[in-house]
Amino acid sequence: MFELAQALAIAKSKQDLPAAMTLLHPEMALETPAFGTTARGRAENEKVLARFFASFPDYHVELDGHADDGETLVCWGTAWMTMTGNRFGVEPNGRRAQVPVFIQFAFADDLIAGERFCFDLSVLCAQSGVSTDAVRRKLFGENLSRQL
Repeated sequence: MFELAQALAIAKSKQDLPAAMTLLHPEMALETPAFGTTARGRAENEKVLARFFASFPDYHVELDGHADDGETLVCWGTAWMTMTGNRFGVEPNGRRAQVPVFIQFAFADDLIAGERFCFDLSVLCAQSGVSTDAVRRKLFGENLSRQL
């Protein structure tokens, strides 16, 4: 399990979309709670990953540790990424952020069938010089801001 997760980390760190896609199950679900997104299936995952690489063109992740119960794998480590463009409705400062990450994986047919990629959006925003509230409004809409 860890070998698959590590191979995916390497492929994503190289922004090698074709290599990443070969590791994903046809029914792959990629969940990123910080962005409020879930991509299902290979086609949707390919689109989401391409958009992620466009927003964070220097993305690099290192997995520092892992644990599993025979079915589920959890990994933790650090991601480095520079927020670019205006996808989040803000003007980032162009500095590379260093963000702790926690990733939960599920598997099927010797492929990655699920990934839950967790990080603190406020850490990314602070290091990118942007308002977390503004990014959350862009990602989740005005209703979320009123609820907070």
